[in-house]
Amino acid sequence: MKTSKHIPIVRGKDAYLFDMAGNRYLDMVSSWWVTLHGHSNSYIAEKVYEQLTTLEQVIFAGFTHEPAIKLSERLLNLLPSNQKKVFYSDNGSTAVEVALKMCIQYAFNQGLKKNKIIAFKNGYHGDTFGAMSVSERGTWTAPFAEMLFDVIFIDIPSSENLAETKKIIAKHSEEIACFIYEPLVQGAGGMLMHDAAPLSELMKFCRSEGILMIQDEVFVGFGRTGTLFAADQLTEQPDVMCFSKGLTGGTMPMGISTCTEELYQAFYSDEKRLALFHGHSFTASPIACAASLASLDLLLQESTLKKIREIEEFHANFALELGKTKNARNIRQTGTILAFDWESSSETSYFNKLQEKLFEEFMDRGILLRPMGNVLYILPPYCIQEEDLRYTYQQILELLNSNNI
Repeated sequence: MKTSKHIPIVRGKDAYLFDMAGNRYLDMVSSWWVTLHGHSNSYIAEKVYEQLTTLEQVIFAGFTHEPAIKLSERLLNLLPSNQKKVFYSDNGSTAVEVALKMCIQYAFNQGLKKNKIIAFKNGYHGDTFGAMSVSERGTWTAPFAEMLFDVIFIDIPSSENLAETKKIIAKHSEEIACFIYEPLVQGAGGMLMHDAAPLSELMKFCRSEGILMIQDEVFVGFGRTGTLFAADQLTEQPDVMCFSKGLTGGTMPMGISTCTEELYQAFYSDEKRLALFHGHSFTASPIACAASLASLDLLLQESTLKKIREIEEFHANFALELGKTKNARNIRQTGTILAFDWESSSETSYFNKLQEKLFEEFMDRGILLRPMGNVLYILPPYCIQEEDLRYTYQQILELLNSNNI
């Protein structure tokens, strides 16, 4: 087995990471899309410490606590008006598992057999078995192929394919429990982006067919698309929403699945067999709730919202510069997410060999950019300084225009 180089990181501050040798790296991928406000944020740390010295953990079966109540109320006030209840779990994958189980058991509790699911091609929803089942099949899932349940995969919606997609859905609608999707941006699929209007139209059709909708905002939530949530750009409301990653500001794991009152009532009964039998030891961790509340405090400050708009504007201007180069293709942007395909003799793929070379080149220049194959994306924390953005843009342009790649 080959060994790979792993860089020991000893500390982080704001947009920077520091290794054992004292080298610093601009974290331009927000450490796998989680670090909203930068590393070692003092405000979040203070609130976590306060909670640690008050209540660090309590079983969430038959008990509750103030941080969980406050977070539920505050988050629901920011979401589409039909989102009424919160289910706590541990991470993005489990938030998706909970959502899938909610939708399937919703039908079961009513004596209906609806066990088919619709999902987008090229999607990614996590690494647990349910989440893998509704994600793109391929190398990642090959060892488990025979153990994954059947899913109807459809193309991301566009004006050209909506009519055909509706026919596919209508054909199976009586068997379909739910439709799960990443709104506006398919992150792990290669930062693939689609428009809000066709997605809204597809959601409206699913509603008319009695199909529940799971909106996976694990990646795009908390400002990444330029609005607080991708839901803010859609005209239709989902039945279930999933959150993680930036939820705690990147400080610790946590997952949330929200749902409508109608879904909740399907499980609210004196008959235990109707309950959603899903729980975790650290469900609604008081510490993670405190971190999430602190992260929301920072996110909703006008200075942060202004910074998100500025990052959008800087990205848009840089996209124009990228368009003048010969090696950047399929340049795309949604909110604070900018991506493009680096010209390659091989096809655009997660396994394109350019990945390792690009990663090392940027690390040598003090920038953490982790391409997905030959797809390079920039996803900075909201604390990023203009000079650091410009430095990153400059280094990308220099490499694009050089003969070294």
